[in-house]
Amino acid sequence: MPQMPFPKDEQRDKPWLMRTYAGHSSPVESNALYRRNLTKGQTGLSVAFDLPTQTGYDPDAELARGEVGKVGVPISHIGDVRALFDGIPMEQMNTSMTINAPAMYLLALYLTVAQESGADFAKLSGTTQNDIIKEYLSRGTYVFPPAPSLRLITDMIAYTVANVPKWNPINVCSYHLQEAGATPVQEVAFALCTAIAVLDSVRDSGQVPAEKFGEVVARISFFVNAGVRFVEEMCKLRAFGQLWDEITAERYGVTDAKQRRFRYGVQVNSLGLTEAQPENNVYRILLEMLAVTASKDARARAVQLPAWNEALGLPRPWDQQWSLRMQQVVAFESDLLEYEDIFEGSVVVEAKVAEIKAGAREEIDRILEMGGAVTAVESGYLKSALVSSLALRRRRIESGEDVVVGVNKYTESEPNPLQGAEDGGIMTVDKAVEQAAIDAIVKWREGRDAHAVDEALNALRDAAKTETNLMEPSLACARVGVTVGEWSGVLREVFGEYRPPTGVAGASGGGHEASLADVQKRVRALGAELGRPLKFLVGKPGLDGHSNGAEQIAVRARDAGFEVVYSGIRLTPAQIVAAAVEEDVDVVGLSILSGSHLSVVPEVVEGLRAAGLDDVPVVAGGIIPEPDAVILRAAGVARVVTPKDFEITDVLGQIVDAIEQARS
Repeated sequence: MPQMPFPKDEQRDKPWLMRTYAGHSSPVESNALYRRNLTKGQTGLSVAFDLPTQTGYDPDAELARGEVGKVGVPISHIGDVRALFDGIPMEQMNTSMTINAPAMYLLALYLTVAQESGADFAKLSGTTQNDIIKEYLSRGTYVFPPAPSLRLITDMIAYTVANVPKWNPINVCSYHLQEAGATPVQEVAFALCTAIAVLDSVRDSGQVPAEKFGEVVARISFFVNAGVRFVEEMCKLRAFGQLWDEITAERYGVTDAKQRRFRYGVQVNSLGLTEAQPENNVYRILLEMLAVTASKDARARAVQLPAWNEALGLPRPWDQQWSLRMQQVVAFESDLLEYEDIFEGSVVVEAKVAEIKAGAREEIDRILEMGGAVTAVESGYLKSALVSSLALRRRRIESGEDVVVGVNKYTESEPNPLQGAEDGGIMTVDKAVEQAAIDAIVKWREGRDAHAVDEALNALRDAAKTETNLMEPSLACARVGVTVGEWSGVLREVFGEYRPPTGVAGASGGGHEASLADVQKRVRALGAELGRPLKFLVGKPGLDGHSNGAEQIAVRARDAGFEVVYSGIRLTPAQIVAAAVEEDVDVVGLSILSGSHLSVVPEVVEGLRAAGLDDVPVVAGGIIPEPDAVILRAAGVARVVTPKDFEITDVLGQIVDAIEQARS
């Protein structure tokens, strides 16, 4: 038996980039957080933008109410970017920006500030997420229709390959696909079909010479998810890499193996984090991180970890530090980086990789036969597939087939001292943040050269009506102080807005219908009294695009006998009230995960009362801390449900209770 040599220090693999996904309140506050994290050993930045920024609105827009600075940093113009990166050497920093629909403009702002600081574009490194396909399917921060969205991505890729050669202009993001229910096969297949759509678009645009197309492929990166099923997730990444190598060689003729390399960063699974016994999330996060670091041949080159308390609310700096220290212990104290791939030659691993590859190839062929990823989005096929997969996953958890420790098994628990502090174990954003941002944007507009702004916006509008690459007009807008909302507004005028299929109508609810029998009986009985089926309006107020919970409630409610009214995300309270009146509904369910519940939910309650619908109860669901739940109940909300209420059938029972109480 050959002896395993102990490797020398110089043979160690380099550690991955270590990030924490961070940003909140204001550019100044977020800058201070970034600088503290960098002193603690973080080696890259991962910027979290708030929802108005992600969806192309300024802080004073109607839909931005309650959302400013909640789930990320509000960025409206070049002044905000200057403040965000103040004192941070941009040439030396690898910056990841989780931005999609307005990605071109955020990159334009970043490049302009870098240029002001004297940075060389050739030395700038980082990533704009910029995967709009998955926004239609899972995350919901889309703005424009698929075709113009793909054009923006194409223009960014062509510009960066020529001018910012170390920048990743797109991060094909399968992370949110898994959060929305994707199986490993679906996650691999849907993401690779997105990459194919993007590469085909760049190739067909004629903006990049054929001999330089390998450079385009080399700049495509991926952002993946890793769940708690360690072996399966590790094999998924090996399958991902092998399929990417095959596609780029066979479909695009790239001969340089280095350009075909599967380059990916990862944030491990947030869907699997639990509100119940949240301390267990630490072990989940570690196991998931090992799935993307233990195998050298499929090792992530950038890792960002959620914090143990993200199912409860916004993590505090200490919570983020704990996640960073987890990465550092694994990278620097263990011997993980000292060996070649420890899974090479494993019969089990090879079989599982082959199984995932075969399933993914079959799914890729099916999507390409439909016309590709964009067509599969527009037809509703991809969304329905994800909603169905998530419904089946939830049914397995509810039936106990899939064990979730602390949720459906081993639920007995001691009090959690981590949540015993006055802040309840999470960070809360000061209510004054939103008004400060509104005041600041008004002041910014007053201090600009209005003529220069109008000229830049007109030039952008004119260019958008042609096939001109839109990066240069966007850079011109950045330099004169155009805001994110103004840039997006012009392109909304030219391109229009888009509302993709919700996926609910075509989704299957899965098995375990027997558990619905009692609720179905009660729904039928109430409907008989009214002489019509009970109507349930499921609403997503504000800018929160996390629609998974709303979709699962809608699917199960339909199976229970409700007539479900669900038109998707991004509605104002007034629009929800108008729909409730027009549809003559019996209950309104509001789903919010972004923290804006205290702003928008009471508005819906008040609007229903003003419309004379006092007997229509409102049920609120989402990441809602108990002190906030008390406030919502006092405002007239009939029921408040959170992730700990994981049995949807029980939630539907509470909704029927609320209808009965309201009618009596």
